[in-house]
Amino acid sequence: MVVEQELATKASPGLTCNIAAHLPRMAQLVPDQSAVVIGRKSTGSARGRYEQLTFAELESLSNRYANALVVRGFEPGGRVLVMIRPGFDFIAVTFALFKIGAVPVMIDPGMGLRRMFDCLRSVDIHGFVGISLAHVMRGLRPEVFRSVRAMVTVAAHGLPGAASLSRIASRCDDRFDLLRTAPTDTAAILFTSGSTGPAKGVVYEHGMFDAQVRMIQSCYGIEPGEIDLPAFPLFALFSTAMGMTSVIPPMDPSRPGRADPAKIVRTLLDWNVTSTFGSPAVWKKVAAYGSAAGAKLPSLRRILIAGAPVPPATIAALHRMLSPDADVFTPYGATESLPVSSIGGREILADCADRTRRGAGICVGRELAEVDVKIIRVVDEPIETWTDGLVVPEGELGEIVVAGPMVTRHYFGHPRADALSKIIDGDRVWHRIGDVGYRDTEGRLWFCGRKSQRVVTPTGTLYADQCEAIFNEHPDVHRSALVGIGERGRQKPVLIVEPRARRKSATEKSKWKAELLALARENPRTRDMTAVLFHRDLPVDVRHNAKIHRETLAAWAARRAE
Repeated sequence: MVVEQELATKASPGLTCNIAAHLPRMAQLVPDQSAVVIGRKSTGSARGRYEQLTFAELESLSNRYANALVVRGFEPGGRVLVMIRPGFDFIAVTFALFKIGAVPVMIDPGMGLRRMFDCLRSVDIHGFVGISLAHVMRGLRPEVFRSVRAMVTVAAHGLPGAASLSRIASRCDDRFDLLRTAPTDTAAILFTSGSTGPAKGVVYEHGMFDAQVRMIQSCYGIEPGEIDLPAFPLFALFSTAMGMTSVIPPMDPSRPGRADPAKIVRTLLDWNVTSTFGSPAVWKKVAAYGSAAGAKLPSLRRILIAGAPVPPATIAALHRMLSPDADVFTPYGATESLPVSSIGGREILADCADRTRRGAGICVGRELAEVDVKIIRVVDEPIETWTDGLVVPEGELGEIVVAGPMVTRHYFGHPRADALSKIIDGDRVWHRIGDVGYRDTEGRLWFCGRKSQRVVTPTGTLYADQCEAIFNEHPDVHRSALVGIGERGRQKPVLIVEPRARRKSATEKSKWKAELLALARENPRTRDMTAVLFHRDLPVDVRHNAKIHRETLAAWAARRAE
């Protein structure tokens, strides 16, 4: 009870709000509790397959790293590229950077070298902490790293220009007084996945991170001492801050769609995991594995799935693996504003799934406490200042905008993106998420599709996630994508389908196409659609392996139409 009361205390709005303060607090309150757990190759009992650090050990390691980073010239305010695999070092180094007041820069390695270098050019980094392989990049594009003043590697041995952090840390004190930072001081720069355009650096402040910890813990009733399996590396930092044990999953976080569901399930069972977060790509595989193997996950209290819409069938399959009092939650938000709203899977299946199948969109629930959500008219131009006249009548479709303590204020070095995505309202900022949706009569938000991916025909506007759900009910459809060909306002809608079975004859495809067009005619939203194309593997984003790259498919469809 003492731990819960201590963690429930809100961060002071005064002089200091360093997000790293959560780690020494937990090390003091529960020093012997496991903080981070990772698998190892050795065999033995279930728990014997893992290595772990307690909160006291993680705090000690992080402090030694903080001292070592200072010795190597890392400074408060310096932007530091972090490229470390999930595990002890990733968490300890990130908290160490927060402690010294440096600004970690996080980029998805899965986006490819060219796009990664573009991101780095936009940030002008001052420091670099990475594995040996990451340091190879310096030789590929030395000009990108010209601004770097301090470099270390987490390898056991140093590299040219980059000393071994662990070797330096072994000679450092395990005590460190973290820098006092204001809530508005920059804490980190997290790059968006770039799923609908160039990746942008989102500037997070210490107060924003602190608000996220408070809001997530309150919304889902997370208690200190729980066991978490974060299938998205950054959420291991939140787990640590909330006093949970983080069990690092056996998967490549840059390719969640390739995760082995049997290994995920085994890890969940080995540690009696109570909470987990991941991409739909991971949980669709776990759900299919559970259905085939009859696997159960009795210790889980909650599964959080975010990054893309989750099919009701996946939610239903996961529920069959859970205990009756557990649930599957689908939090909604963006890198620039998370969390915004949430809804439980039981409510989805009981009250929303049928409406989704008929083209109503995807229900993303009610906004969290401290969050303010509005629906404004759909425009592509910047909106400089907020007025209540922007808001559409209740129940009408519009762009979703959000304000709250977790909403980021700007991008790094990207004034055009700021102009298109931020609306100034006195001392607060509204973020234009770029999604179109509406609020139903019960006050819940519904997501219909990305504004940039809407298809505007001579007879009306179509939104991808409303229309695709209609066709995804066909048993042979793995997933589908709505795109438009031509000039907006006179676009031709095209449905692109990825089959469940990779090979179909021309006769089968012709019959299948007729069935899909019959489905289209039965729904007023899609009755004017006449074009269907087949694609063996729809391209998806690098972060969640779930968001469909409709812009890429639109260009592909246009070439097919030539």
